[in-house]
Amino acid sequence: MCIRTLHTYPHMMHSSSGALFEGCAWVGQFNSSPRLFLNRQQRVQRNSTRLCRNGEPPHSYYVGVTCKTRHVHVHVDGRKNPNRNLSGFLAVGAVVGSDRVLGEGEVEAFPSICSGKRVVLVRHGQSTWNEEGRIQGSSDFAVLTDKGEIQAETSRQMLLGDTFDVCFHSPLARSRRTAEIICDSRKIEMIPEFDLREIDLYSFQGLLKHEGKERFGKAFRQWQKDAVNFIIDGHYPVRELWARAKACWRKILSHKGQSILVVAHNAVNQALVATAIGLGPEYFRVLLQSNCGITVLDFIPSIANGPPYICLNRLNQTPNSPVTTGQTGGRKARDRIIVVCHGTTGSVSEGQLPTSFDESINMLGRIQSQKTAELLLDLRVSSIVCSPQLAALETAEAIAQVQEAADCLGADCVPRYVEMKHMQELGDMYWGALVQLQKQVVQHGKWQDYLQQDCNSLGETLSTFWDITGEAWNGLTEHLRNLQKNGSNPERNIVVVGNEISNIGLLCHCLGLQKSSIGSFHLDTGSISVIDFPDGSEGRGVIRCLNYTAHLGRWSVPVSRPAMGDEDF
Repeated sequence: MCIRTLHTYPHMMHSSSGALFEGCAWVGQFNSSPRLFLNRQQRVQRNSTRLCRNGEPPHSYYVGVTCKTRHVHVHVDGRKNPNRNLSGFLAVGAVVGSDRVLGEGEVEAFPSICSGKRVVLVRHGQSTWNEEGRIQGSSDFAVLTDKGEIQAETSRQMLLGDTFDVCFHSPLARSRRTAEIICDSRKIEMIPEFDLREIDLYSFQGLLKHEGKERFGKAFRQWQKDAVNFIIDGHYPVRELWARAKACWRKILSHKGQSILVVAHNAVNQALVATAIGLGPEYFRVLLQSNCGITVLDFIPSIANGPPYICLNRLNQTPNSPVTTGQTGGRKARDRIIVVCHGTTGSVSEGQLPTSFDESINMLGRIQSQKTAELLLDLRVSSIVCSPQLAALETAEAIAQVQEAADCLGADCVPRYVEMKHMQELGDMYWGALVQLQKQVVQHGKWQDYLQQDCNSLGETLSTFWDITGEAWNGLTEHLRNLQKNGSNPERNIVVVGNEISNIGLLCHCLGLQKSSIGSFHLDTGSISVIDFPDGSEGRGVIRCLNYTAHLGRWSVPVSRPAMGDEDF
């Protein structure tokens, strides 16, 4: 067996010395040999890791790495015997991974939990001040409009079959009313939490946007362009909000409930999501929250009573199409990348590793592909870029056929050609010998646990896979820039079709994260994730939605799930 890290989730791990580390990766001696994976044979290398003690054979252990000294401290054994003392083992080799030592404040934000929890975040419905374009902040003068009431009712319908143990909500009227509509006849505890109020904007509150520009000029421009450093009345609102979000998580996670509903606001929900997955206030306005949009986070107990592992299951799920022309954070996006997971194959539907084995999509996959193609009729696709594997090709072809036929409804019209490119870097991850072990060690959705294993599987390492998806992301943004330079169409939409792992890699690179973050996100087959570029292809990507499945109808994955046991979690 082999030595590996505690988890791929980008959260805190303790060494035996008590230091805290993020994303610790492989430790050991490197012996490389090329392996064939599609057209990657020049890059796929095997990194063998060995841990020795007096000539004894290696075993499987969890380790932490002191980033300054590059020494190994084994803090827990394998899951069977977490109390065994392994301090006498000797590690040989190098450390690959993050060198950042986490601050104490980050640990305090996430207390250990005894059982798995799912937290469902909902933003309030449209308010009267939303409608007027007035800056609300934490003021409490606005109420839901008729449209906002309908949005809240739609959210109630979306969550009708789901079980919640408790509802935390902002005390402000617009969120309180949304929570009342969603909970309706549910006999659950409803807890108003003052820290869930919207961002405090002080003198800005109550102003129309043009009034803010006129009265505050430079400060208003900073609020729009550099919100993390925006200061007003002696306060840094975004920084204060992030600190408040951490305090909220301590209260939410300390509740005994396993399925928790949180109804709040745009900015505070952004801060909750960002702090959960380790993103700072510089990510404000990068994780979109629409009116009554639903976001789901999973919290999983860690070994040795440490902070929980956290996974963003989905972001901003709404009943409305996420690809219709609209604004992102008040700005219109003319450049967009739509990331599509291919339809279901036999292997994925059987709950095995998320790999297609170059299989064709099954009947469910064909239904998913057709529904995705129909959803994308709301925009004009400029180009389709897909993985070379069969499932992705079939899904991409379904999208292309519907796009091409959409412009050919009359008797004399000519079908529009949609450019389709194959990108080798979007190919499936090579799992090696782990494929033969998957029924024993991998449940569907738990593959993140095993990405950093370095057994004699002759598979890809996380570092190799991360570099390849980075090349794919760079290629896609370059393609988007070329479309902008060469095309006459004012809007450029690239559809990317791949498998869930490579797509998660693309999203991580879009956000500028490290490879250890790849376990912090989840995607389902048939899902779409939308990345807007409101400042053009050279600007920063904004995640409009992640793992969106509402278009799949009765075939979709539930937004939340009934309370489940720890083993199921």
